[in-house]
Amino acid sequence: MKERIIKVRNKAGIHCRPSSMILSTIQQKYPMHTFIIEKDGEEVELNSILNLISLGLACETEACLSVSGPDEDKAIDEIGDLFEYEFDFPPK
Repeated sequence: MKERIIKVRNKAGIHCRPSSMILSTIQQKYPMHTFIIEKDGEEVELNSILNLISLGLACETEACLSVSGPDEDKAIDEIGDLFEYEFDFPPK
């Protein structure tokens, strides 16, 4: 199992659009992996948009992302980077 501390950079936090992009990437590229995100003692599996949105990940929030599966290094890098991407206001 790999772990990474992520910091949300999206100014509107992780809402429906970022959640959808994160989960579709997980489903398409990493179906054999299990992703867990933990914030303030609350832990959810990243297998539904509602699970992810329920954490209330606002801008600048830190959380711990963990993954287990056959290609953990690549998976945690790609999904962790999505949490730190500015979906609504991409940098120029």
